[in-house]
Amino acid sequence: MDSTAAETKVQIRLSTRDPGLQIAEEPTVLLVQTSLSRHQLSTLVNDLLHRETRIPFDILINGQFLRTSIEEFLTKNGINAETTLDVEYTRALVPPLNVTSFEHDDWVSAVDVLSQSSPAGRWSGGNVQGGQERILSASYDGLVRVWNTSGDVLATSEAPNNGGRITSLKTAKWISDKKFVAAGLDNTVRVYKYDDDVRTITTSLELFNHRWAVEDVAVHAPSNRILSASSDSTISLFSSNAKENPAAPANLLPNSTAASNKRQKLSKPDRTVPARGALATFTGHAAPVSSVIFKPDDATVAYSASHDHTLKTWDFPTQSCVDTRTTGHALLSLCAIPSRNLLATGTSARHITLVDPRVSATQISVMTLRGHKNGVVSLATDPNSEYNIVSGSHDGTCQIWDLRNVTTGGQVGEGMTGESVYTINRQGVSGPAKSHGEGVKVFGVCWDKEVGIVSAGEDKKVQINRALDL
Repeated sequence: MDSTAAETKVQIRLSTRDPGLQIAEEPTVLLVQTSLSRHQLSTLVNDLLHRETRIPFDILINGQFLRTSIEEFLTKNGINAETTLDVEYTRALVPPLNVTSFEHDDWVSAVDVLSQSSPAGRWSGGNVQGGQERILSASYDGLVRVWNTSGDVLATSEAPNNGGRITSLKTAKWISDKKFVAAGLDNTVRVYKYDDDVRTITTSLELFNHRWAVEDVAVHAPSNRILSASSDSTISLFSSNAKENPAAPANLLPNSTAASNKRQKLSKPDRTVPARGALATFTGHAAPVSSVIFKPDDATVAYSASHDHTLKTWDFPTQSCVDTRTTGHALLSLCAIPSRNLLATGTSARHITLVDPRVSATQISVMTLRGHKNGVVSLATDPNSEYNIVSGSHDGTCQIWDLRNVTTGGQVGEGMTGESVYTINRQGVSGPAKSHGEGVKVFGVCWDKEVGIVSAGEDKKVQINRALDL
């Protein structure tokens, strides 16, 4: 290497968005060699912070992650070495390690976590204590289970009285520490009571409004509201309080004389659970609705994603669709990124599209994340960072994305494009991870501050991955 090239220097202006990691002393503008890499810059920042415990940092230059030397970065991006570079340092995302897996008897379709920091935990008024986290799983065997983080089943629901129809579940969400909701292929949304002291699950309410399977539910405990998305192309709004809902449509109630004797024997002989209808039905999608969420800062607004390629915004007071964004592919999943005013949608085309749902937005796709090899069916945000999301796919992996790890280019209309920073494979209690095509589809994923990344899938397991603090 040319010695003059090795000695080339550039001015950098160091900054961070973490108030606890500010460099106290001047100068924050430094002259450094262009041969420095991310690791060497991370070491430099630690030296300037004078911390006893070293912290691994990621480095961003002009908003892009540094994966090479500074010199290579400058060359690739056509930047003159005489330019002062804005260099941001941020805690490096620690690789999430496999912690444990919980075995089920059938495919596991969905998971949700109850913890101090989870939505349901916050809605429970401080009733959830540290170390008492609970994991909710919904399975294709039609049962919901509550687990502790050690992998012990604390409670299992009974088979519902559904007139012999298929009972496989597709979705489940905690409402509070004492209540959750689940739904699936029998078209019914059920509210359950959970008693952690005696470890019991009882059905407290059955909600009827859909003619086909329920694909997803969303909850907002402060308003007692439940949203459900269905393959019948509609969205229903219910209350978790039975008295607030109207009577259930008689034609949608299960037929007690249905043909399946085996299912009949598993069902309760008499209806003892209240049956109610919907507060409102939202129509407008032309194909199955795969996912629905409340707007994070306004529970009178909802977003839905559909196989008809559209993402819709719904207004409850007027019971109307107020905005439609049409994409190029069937949408299979949805989550909100509040700090960025974005919605992330998983597609059948194996990528994730980030959409700005605000009416003022002129571009449909703000960012496209690529890396999966099959449909992206579940999404969740990082509770510790406004930049990270995790996706679950039928390719058998969960992938972690940092929204700052993006580049310009890609196809017209896609905006910025990004690649994942980590991949989580399905892993048994012991033994190597399985690969794509070996019955390892991921059906659901949840990211919790205390528990970690919890995923569920075709391998009949709930898997927990967590970053161990360095």
